Amino acid sequence: MSRLTQTLIPPAQRQTARELTDALDLGFGDTTAKRSGFLIMLFLSGVIAICGVLADSTATVIGAMIIAPLGTPILGIGLGIVVGRLSLVIRSMLWVLTGLAIVVGLGIAFSWVVADPASLATNSQVEGRTSPDLMDLLAALATGTAGAFAMCRKDLSAVLPGVAIAISLVPPLGVVGVCAGVGDWAGAFGALMLFLSNVFALVIAGSIVFTVAGYARDPESSATANRRRAYGVVAVLSVLVVLPLAANSLWSLAVVSWSSTITDSTSVWLEDEPGARIAGVEWRLGTATVTVITEDGTVPPVDDLRDDLAGGIPDWIGVIVYAGPGSEIVVQ
Repeated sequence: MSRLTQTLIPPAQRQTARELTDALDLGFGDTTAKRSGFLIMLFLSGVIAICGVLADSTATVIGAMIIAPLGTPILGIGLGIVVGRLSLVIRSMLWVLTGLAIVVGLGIAFSWVVADPASLATNSQVEGRTSPDLMDLLAALATGTAGAFAMCRKDLSAVLPGVAIAISLVPPLGVVGVCAGVGDWAGAFGALMLFLSNVFALVIAGSIVFTVAGYARDPESSATANRRRAYGVVAVLSVLVVLPLAANSLWSLAVVSWSSTITDSTSVWLEDEPGARIAGVEWRLGTATVTVITEDGTVPPVDDLRDDLAGGIPDWIGVIVYAGPGSEIVVQ
């Protein structure tokens, strides 16, 4: 180990490859106890997370994060990549998929209590988990790095509850299930993207830390283990997770800019209408709906608004003016 590695992971505090495998591999050691414990805590954390989401309770959701066990097989994937054990990678992936199916299924089952699906749009627990961006990825990478270091070092086990709180795994899956159960497929897809980005971030961070810690060259590792392959896998995973999140971040910035343009143009268009005001701009995929309120429920001709928007937003963006029930005007 290099001097830097010994500073980051002192030999006296370093977990052996066997100890790390015992902690992260659900198919190693006392498998019956490990797997039953995983399933019990996963089920309970799923129920708690979904209840917290539906009640819009941050404290309840945090409680679910603390007991959620999904981080174990996810870091197990990273360890399997580093030590060259394909069986560990596949086994850990299957446990992650099992966890995904269980929590999403619970979310769908609990969605029957949602009387008004539209209420989910104003639920902070849902809203904050349906549009992941690069900041979410950076936070997940830092959290995954902290978790991997805590697994490598005997003296850092106390930070694991904090890592569990910081990384969002079970709550997004609960949101996926609830949104899917009420037919909000866009929300379900966004929450699934957050979960997958966090999974990839944990695998990336874990693979890097476990490689730096020297497990690829540990005597108990597979003879096929090597650092180049581990870094190659990390590079591929990084591309897979960064590109969609970067695209979503750029889209979010563009939506903010276009919303401002639409609001300004609509304000100018309505300036001669007494008592007219803009209630808001809502987006559904590539279409913006601007809600306006006027005294008599009518709006002026939209030609001026159409001309003003023509140079401010792309032609493929749709714009609709909504002035009340039965009064929707397509502007662009």
